[in-house]
Amino acid sequence: GLIRDEHGQKMSKSKGNVIDPLDLIDGIDVEALVAKRTAGMMQPQLAQTIATATRREYPQGIRAHGTDALRFTLCALASTGRDIKFDMGRLEGYRNFCNKLWNAARFVLMHTEGKDCAQPGESAIALSLPDRWIVSRLQQTISEVERALAGFRFDLATQALYEFTWNDYCDWYLELVKPVLGTAGDAGQARIARRTLLSVLETLLRLAHPFIPFITEEIWQRVAPLAGRPGPTVMLAPYPVADPQQIDAVAAADIGWLQQVIVAVRNIRGELGIAPGKALQLLVRNGTADDHRRLGEHRVLLHALARLAGSAWIDGAEAPPAATQVVGQLELLVPLAGLIDVAAERERLTREAGKLEQEIERLDARLANTGFTAKAPPAVVERERARLAELGATRDTLLAQLGALSQP
Repeated sequence: GLIRDEHGQKMSKSKGNVIDPLDLIDGIDVEALVAKRTAGMMQPQLAQTIATATRREYPQGIRAHGTDALRFTLCALASTGRDIKFDMGRLEGYRNFCNKLWNAARFVLMHTEGKDCAQPGESAIALSLPDRWIVSRLQQTISEVERALAGFRFDLATQALYEFTWNDYCDWYLELVKPVLGTAGDAGQARIARRTLLSVLETLLRLAHPFIPFITEEIWQRVAPLAGRPGPTVMLAPYPVADPQQIDAVAAADIGWLQQVIVAVRNIRGELGIAPGKALQLLVRNGTADDHRRLGEHRVLLHALARLAGSAWIDGAEAPPAATQVVGQLELLVPLAGLIDVAAERERLTREAGKLEQEIERLDARLANTGFTAKAPPAVVERERARLAELGATRDTLLAQLGALSQP
């Protein structure tokens, strides 16, 4: 298929919508971009129109994104049997992805260079829950990439790499091991965590190398010796092969539970405007036998990542006024005493809900007007409907919070 512009139009000199890949890689200012798009035109009368459109679309020009970000973007957009609608926002997102990988590597090297990282293949190493989970997720990701490449689905391969790198490795695993790597952590556990950090990152670099060759080579040159991987370049290192025996369903279930509980507590913080660093008390009730087991086994991790001062079961006890979230059958309660001014928060929520209700009524009336829906462009009508749904969801959330604060 063709690579079209972000509006789905075929790129052509006469339309002035051609994007030079070198400009995406190295960047270009707006005046140079205008000059390039209007030079040597067969229809010079269109030059002013193209110049105006270019300045409107790229008022600051095009920033440098690098070769790897562009390569990854094109792979991510390359679905079978269709043209590619080039999206500058996706390119920006994958530039951020490359930066995320670079910063993760800096974190790993900061905690491993010059330190005891155990030896590759060392026996009698008992992996922690986060270590078992990330190794398991890595094997699943390798399998997904293998299947995608076998079917020439570069878009699915990049999606698997992106989700593992950004969500699993960077956003969760690095946070899960920070308490272990800190000065108060157990030395033996820290040693094992450092080994896992290195081995997973080194494997990830080999897995991602065909898509982002430059940044992976640069990082691999420093990581590989620490991970015990010999060789002059990642280009000649063996491509990863999944090991199904390292897929750990128990670790996946336990970490999945931890993630849900941590996100639920963070949602309570966000809804009530509680500072991220303020330690909270967490009360829990109901729940299954697995909930009881997991809270007992993984309490330290939960407290560290959810910023909890303590947690306790209150089965059969009357709960104090609290913000509530539910994870499966487990009810999570954060007591409000001392956290917020309940009366002031009720007043604020009532005021915000009232403003939303007025806006919802306005949009409802507009969408009920057949004159508007018949004459307005379909995209505008759809945008207004999406906005109405978004406002309704926000209002419902505010009313739920107000209901929780109104409980005795």
